[in-house]
Amino acid sequence: MGFMDIIKSRAKADIKTIVLPETEDMRTLEAADKILKEGLAKLILIGNEEKVKKAAQDGGFDIAGAKIVDPATYEKTPAYIAKLVELRQKKGMTEDQAKEILLNQYLYYGVMMVKMGDADGMVSGACHSTADTLRPCLQILKTKPGTKLVSAFFLIIVPDCEYGANGAFIFADSGLNQNPNPEELAAIAASSAESFELLVQEKPIVAMLSHSTKGSAKHADVDKVVEATRIAKEQYPDLMLDGEFQLDAAIVPSVGASKAPGSPVAGKANVLMFPDLDAGNIGYKLAQRLAKAEAYGPITQGIAAPVNDLSRGCSADDIVGVVAITSVQCQAAK
Repeated sequence: MGFMDIIKSRAKADIKTIVLPETEDMRTLEAADKILKEGLAKLILIGNEEKVKKAAQDGGFDIAGAKIVDPATYEKTPAYIAKLVELRQKKGMTEDQAKEILLNQYLYYGVMMVKMGDADGMVSGACHSTADTLRPCLQILKTKPGTKLVSAFFLIIVPDCEYGANGAFIFADSGLNQNPNPEELAAIAASSAESFELLVQEKPIVAMLSHSTKGSAKHADVDKVVEATRIAKEQYPDLMLDGEFQLDAAIVPSVGASKAPGSPVAGKANVLMFPDLDAGNIGYKLAQRLAKAEAYGPITQGIAAPVNDLSRGCSADDIVGVVAITSVQCQAAK
């Protein structure tokens, strides 16, 4: 059984309700058809019911099992408006502004459904930027208690790979934080290890990546990773974590033994912490395109309820996978 088959099986074991707000995108409707056929989640689609049903019919997709919510006519919309005003009143939010937002910005409406307990999670980003997807989450849901910051990772599954956890890795942060400082990098490492354990159900082994291995190069960029490693070891002593490592020293046993003898992490890592967003984003796309890896994400961590982003280049199958992952996160959140 492949990794995603296992995730889907876990999703089916405790069905959650997921909002898909991007009903103007045919990939969303195709994914909804597949999700409903596989019984992975209950779905809420946001939009004008007549338009959504016609688009699905034109595409040959069966979404009869989904609940379609039109913000203009849904009976709970007034309560959502009132709650948004309450949450944002210190920022000067008025009832008219809240109404304008919720009737026209479906991502905000979907997040409000999660906030009000009418849905367990949301998946968006097929036709919206990461910033557009996460902004309403940070404004409405806030960060999870005990979490220092929201971050994002890609779950990478490399076929026929002897490295990582049978080819399973987390690449972080590869979707959100541009240039995390050492404290932030350490916090993202802790969140990523927790996410790996939840989703892959294996022990996380965290490598702090750099262009240097254990002092082989001198630069301020290396110093940042060295300091992040020190902070992470101090704040999360139970975490199997080490650095700084070049990528090969982190995942290839023979190279790890040669470049970092005695390290418990070298050559065994399955959670790869990139020093900045440039490296993380380039790294996951290299794995996806050249190694034909499955890349699910950006999956967010640290939000008070599971809301996940999609790459705008995603396929319908990618959306299905992220919905399954989101469902598993929702199970853990409850």
